[in-house]
Amino acid sequence: MKLAEALAQLEAQADPGRAEQMAAYHKQSRRVLGVPNPATNDLNKSWRQSLSVAERADLARALWGTDIFEARIAAAKLLTQARIKDDGAIWELLQSWVPEFDSWAIADHACSAISKRLLADPSRLDTAEEWSRSDHMWTRRAALVATLPWAKMNNLKPADQEARERILDWAASYVPDRDWFMQKAVAWWLRDLSKHDAERTRAFLAEHGDAMKAFARKEAAKYLKDA
Repeated sequence: MKLAEALAQLEAQADPGRAEQMAAYHKQSRRVLGVPNPATNDLNKSWRQSLSVAERADLARALWGTDIFEARIAAAKLLTQARIKDDGAIWELLQSWVPEFDSWAIADHACSAISKRLLADPSRLDTAEEWSRSDHMWTRRAALVATLPWAKMNNLKPADQEARERILDWAASYVPDRDWFMQKAVAWWLRDLSKHDAERTRAFLAEHGDAMKAFARKEAAKYLKDA
């Protein structure tokens, strides 16, 4: 599928009345078409069924390059798949997008795709650790958002337990960061962790909770019964 065809299909689903509202809500300076999420999902489903992995990667690269809001989200959705054989090229493409993150909606969809590749090869957490030290806030945030699967695991194998503790170290390093998005990312990770390991969440909050912003501490403890 050519980029022009994919964009035409996206634009055909646009509701011009939504574009301005979406641009304001997502604080976008880039072009926003006004495509509802369900329509983007339906298009992605049809594209995924008709394209090979290599073709999907080519289309995703082209869609991302347009810098259109819905096109970037569609690009990320095209690559969100648990099992991809020989996924090195997909991993490299996803990594190339991270420094360009500047919007939570686009970043979160891309991080969902990234998380699948991290689970497929946990040695890639070394790259996520590099992100955790970046000067770019959205890159640092991606290190937590893309590793959320480790917060949600039950009956962890030793390697997964080690990975979880490693990621919690990154979260602890973010606590002094006063940026709302960073505090929210820490809270999100801990909130999900609390459903699977309440005691570890309590231990983190006991050590670092006082230094977190009040909203983040409250969000992190949302599902802790005695919090």
